[in-house]
Amino acid sequence: MKQIATSFAARLVFLGFALSAFADDQAIAPDLSQISDAKTWKIIGGHASVASENGEPVVHLDPIGGNMPGKSNNAFALVRDVAFETAVIEVDLKGNAPPDASFLGIAFNFVDENHFEAIYFRPFNFTRDGATDHAVQYIAHPDHAWKELREHKPGVYEKKVDPVPDPADWFHARIEITRDKVSVTVNDGKSPCLTVDRLNAPQSGAIGLFVDSQRGAFRNLKLTK
Repeated sequence: MKQIATSFAARLVFLGFALSAFADDQAIAPDLSQISDAKTWKIIGGHASVASENGEPVVHLDPIGGNMPGKSNNAFALVRDVAFETAVIEVDLKGNAPPDASFLGIAFNFVDENHFEAIYFRPFNFTRDGATDHAVQYIAHPDHAWKELREHKPGVYEKKVDPVPDPADWFHARIEITRDKVSVTVNDGKSPCLTVDRLNAPQSGAIGLFVDSQRGAFRNLKLTK
């Protein structure tokens, strides 16, 4: 176990991430306006840009190559100098207006492009007949991609979003990560719409914005350990 942990730490150093986690109960708000600063953010597999909306910075993250039918095409915008095992993550997200698809959320426990966990949303399914059960998803790569989880544990790692947001508008997500579980609450929901057991061992890993195949927008990112 010690050797595995050492290898994990070495990989984070190679990627340019600090290994020191922030203090308990400390809240930080990574500066989205600095998304192009390589000393503050690390962009992997995508292009990130920032715009202003009502005086607030909004990050747009696009995967290089866009939609690739039949396969995932992930992009990450990872916060440098922040690593943790457990935390609460809050963020506002906005996908593409239906019928266009979008897959956007938060990656955590990140080691590299093939080893990470994520919570992501499919806003185009928020109100789509027959698809609302596929609105919010947990994944744990490399062994537990969405397709494997849907086939072998249907209805467990993806759920409806309640209350239902406007699929074309901003919505707020609160993601609570413990050593054993992940829960997701959206907007003013009284209880989580998704609570699942974690499928990857928790490590002091990196965190960041996540999209698959399509562009996504993010604002008001806050992390609390």
